[in-house]
Amino acid sequence: MSDTPRWFSETREGHSQWYVERFRALAAQGADLEGEARFVDALVPRAARVLDAGCGTGRLAWALHERGHDVVGVDVDPVLIEAAQADRPGPTYQVADLASLALEGEPFDLIVCAGNVMVFLAPDSERAVLERLRAHLRPGGRLVIGFRREPQTYSYDRFDADAEAAGLHPEFRFGTWHLDPFTEESDFAVNVLRAL
Repeated sequence: MSDTPRWFSETREGHSQWYVERFRALAAQGADLEGEARFVDALVPRAARVLDAGCGTGRLAWALHERGHDVVGVDVDPVLIEAAQADRPGPTYQVADLASLALEGEPFDLIVCAGNVMVFLAPDSERAVLERLRAHLRPGGRLVIGFRREPQTYSYDRFDADAEAAGLHPEFRFGTWHLDPFTEESDFAVNVLRAL
C-alpha cells in the first residue's frame, strides 16, 4: 500500500491551485454547486452532525452549514483547506488523511465523500479509509460516497466488498446525485450505506 494519495502522485504540478480557481470561477458564474448538499440534507434531521470527508474547497461543507448542520470538513491537501477557510467560512476545516483519520468529539450522523475522493486515495488504502470513516459514524449513521467508474483504479465490486468488511450495509445506489437510476452503463455511482 502506498502512503501517497493519487491526488498528489497522479496529477500535475499546480493541480491544487487549478482546482481552487476552477471552483471559484464556477461560483462566480452562478453554477449550481449544491446538488450533493441537497441530497445529503434530505437524509438527516435538522442540526445533524456531518463530516465532509475530502471536502476540497468546502463547497459542500459550507452548503450544509448554511442549512443549519454542524459540519466538519477534512482534506489531505492543505491548499484546498486554505481555500475553504478563506472562501467558505463557517464549518470547521482541517487537514487530515482519511486513511488515518482520528477526529475527536461526538460521532457523526452522516459522512459524505463526494467529488471522486475514492479514486484519489493512496493505492490500496480504500478499505482502511472506509474503516476509519465507519469508526467516526454513530450506530445507524449513514455514509454517502459518490465516485466515477474507474475499474482499473477502484471497481464498484471492490468497493462493495470493502464496505461490507468495514461494517457498512448498502441501502441505495443511484447513478447521479439527482437520484437517476444506477445501471451497468452508469459512469457514476452514489452509494448510501448504513453503519451496522
